[in-house]
Amino acid sequence: MQEIMYLAPELVLVATGLVILLTGVFLSPQSKNILGYLATLGTLAAIFLTVKSFGLLTMEGFSVQYTIFSETLSIDALSQFFKLVFLAVALIVSIASIKYTENSDHTEEFYTLVLFATFGMMIVASANDLILLFCAFELASLATFALAGFEKQNARSLEGAMKYFVIGSVSAALMLFGLSFVYGATGTTSIPLIAQNPGLLTGNPIGIVAIVLLTAGFGFKMALVPFHMWAPDTYQGSPSVVSALLAAGSKKMGFVAAFRVFIIALAALQPDWQFMFTLLAVVTMTFGNVVAVAQTSVKRMLAYSSLAQAGYIAMAFAVMTPVALAGGIMYTLAHAFMKAGAFIAAGAVVWMISSEKTGNLDIPDHLDSFRGLGKRMPLAALCMTVFVFALAGIPPTAGFMAKFVLFSSTIQAGMTWLAVIAILNSALSLFYYARLVKYMYFMPPEGKTEKVSIPFPYAAALLVAVAGAMVMGLWPEPFVELAMKAAMVLVPF
Repeated sequence: MQEIMYLAPELVLVATGLVILLTGVFLSPQSKNILGYLATLGTLAAIFLTVKSFGLLTMEGFSVQYTIFSETLSIDALSQFFKLVFLAVALIVSIASIKYTENSDHTEEFYTLVLFATFGMMIVASANDLILLFCAFELASLATFALAGFEKQNARSLEGAMKYFVIGSVSAALMLFGLSFVYGATGTTSIPLIAQNPGLLTGNPIGIVAIVLLTAGFGFKMALVPFHMWAPDTYQGSPSVVSALLAAGSKKMGFVAAFRVFIIALAALQPDWQFMFTLLAVVTMTFGNVVAVAQTSVKRMLAYSSLAQAGYIAMAFAVMTPVALAGGIMYTLAHAFMKAGAFIAAGAVVWMISSEKTGNLDIPDHLDSFRGLGKRMPLAALCMTVFVFALAGIPPTAGFMAKFVLFSSTIQAGMTWLAVIAILNSALSLFYYARLVKYMYFMPPEGKTEKVSIPFPYAAALLVAVAGAMVMGLWPEPFVELAMKAAMVLVPF
């Protein structure tokens, strides 16, 4: 019974998803709107239980760890921190989706997929065994494949979903192939047992092959260049609420899995994979920012920006100090609020353009659709401004604090050159973020000019994301402390 209690947040999500699925069958499309509120309540309950569990994991200032179900699941500060990341994104997405799924025949399927995808991500965060890790990965992936193509009449949505599915399937095969090599060399799928037998991998060619395959598999989920090919088309073509889930949630699943597999299980091969991640971090952040400058679709711009953010987080693997890992872990939560909020704000603009049937209906998220947004939809424009400045690292936002911890730890570790590259990339990103703000506040609107009332679900979701982004910036101490405790799971202080 005690083991089940440690999984209370996950069980609440699964129960909520099943109730929504079974209840929705008997409701009319108009009555199904209540399902969004039910999903939001279930997510809030899971957040409460996850926050409460942090108290159980702290003893005399040191993190403790509980392993359950024959040590296949680990309940520790790292897993609970990332569960908060996934649940925060699920909460924002669930609230905004109340408007997106309004009067839809498929509301129950949508929310069930969102909750089950979140459940899969949470199991990945706790996975202490390679087989369970892969199964949870696939559960989350299959749900997000369907969500990406949820708009079956939208050619862009179907194209993005198909690319996501095909490349995702290849990456899953590569990941499984790499995991099989690790098992073949060590004779176990338990992450702690693999870590206890480093001699079986060091000096073994199988270890190098496993690193290459696992880097490709995890690189897909983390959207690291050159494994990013699916991301721009999928983020642009998917419904904005789904793009928020993918960019702010699913991507972090790849990072927490990579933290456990590379830093804990494959610690003996650190010199090999550390160089690889250093190279990937530099290439990813630079490529993402340079290509984002040329984009005229805001969602596509946010997609390439998301690549750059992944490059920043990947710096934690390159530096590998406790503070750098804490900075990377903290950045995942900050990015969850910033990126999810930015996609929801873009979704509000897409809703406005689609409902008015004016402007560029083929690309409703075009930059021109944001002209004069400060006058037409002031709340959406203000929130988007907060998000893009946070992504650029402007104080006093979460993005600034997370970058400060991560970049300063890079300098302290003697990798000043890497910190300089990251700072220059942040400066470059400010160009295209400021351009969007210029469109919203300093350019006249095209077509209709009257003020538009933003739907309440979008407004509520945006305010939640803004609150998260600003609280982390203005009051960073508790978040830094939680991130440090999570980093203690990976490396001793």
